[in-house]
Amino acid sequence: MSIHPGNTKSCVTEFVLLGFTHLQELLFIIFLLIYITTLVGNLGMIVLIRTDPQLHTSMYFFLSHLSFLDICYSSSVTPKLLSGLLTGRNVISFNGCITQFFFCMVFITTDAILLAIMAYDRYVAIRQPLHYVVVMSHRVRTQLVVGSYTAGGLNALVHTAGLLQLSFCGPNVVNHFYCEIPPLLPLSCSETQLNEVVMVSCAAFIITTTGLAILTSYAFILLTVWSTRSGEGRHKACSTCTSHLMAVALLYSSAAFLYLHPLSSHAEEERKTASVFYTVVIPMLNPFIYSLRNVKVRIALRRAVRKLLSCANHHQSPSSHTQTAVT
Repeated sequence: MSIHPGNTKSCVTEFVLLGFTHLQELLFIIFLLIYITTLVGNLGMIVLIRTDPQLHTSMYFFLSHLSFLDICYSSSVTPKLLSGLLTGRNVISFNGCITQFFFCMVFITTDAILLAIMAYDRYVAIRQPLHYVVVMSHRVRTQLVVGSYTAGGLNALVHTAGLLQLSFCGPNVVNHFYCEIPPLLPLSCSETQLNEVVMVSCAAFIITTTGLAILTSYAFILLTVWSTRSGEGRHKACSTCTSHLMAVALLYSSAAFLYLHPLSSHAEEERKTASVFYTVVIPMLNPFIYSLRNVKVRIALRRAVRKLLSCANHHQSPSSHTQTAVT
């Protein structure tokens, strides 16, 4: 084996992702359907938000970026997973493994920060409705999104740099379906305690700070909602927040399970199951959570469907007129 550039102690040039060893044909079909649904659902959400003038507000601007992140996050993992299930052997180069890990970390970190920003956006919309347009101007929301991507990139760089400092000179079989820190560290022949501390510390900091921002925003939102005398106003405020809270609960619970416990405390199958949930399933669920529970999105979707049907009928009508004229 060739030596890694920049790390003369490493001699591993590729990793074998063990993935799932049972029911591979069935899992391939299930994950393929989930991935297609993820792409269609999130792309549809982005197109709907971009094309419907009624959805050109900060809330849906952030939601379109959440859909984009879901597509990117799922696409960084699922195609390789499908390839491994189809061929029965999933090999990834060292550089490919590091690259996959880097982008996964960028997207999941940005996702968590963006959910906190969306909670703040709901706070401003409900608590300060008269100043909402000014506070959440196009410039401000653009800066918030750019800042979330930047923070995601910095967090990914910290962990990626830590992995590149390790030596991999022995076993190269990763008991997982994609490259992430917990299953990679046991394969290193270097001391990994610092990497574990950094992993837990960064995860705890991101989950705690963004979680506190979300809890604080919703605490003020609840105070505002309970002080609202109108039952219709309460229902409208709650309906705009419930879908967001569902997305937060799904992502944060699975991420906390994976990164805030000692590595030895998880069975590998439990870790893989949790990882499937937040890398494959959650990106598929988010469009449904926001579309089914959001009145404006449902109305915009009906408008788009009616417009498509109208266009289809318009294209068919000339042919019918021609037939009538011939007759």
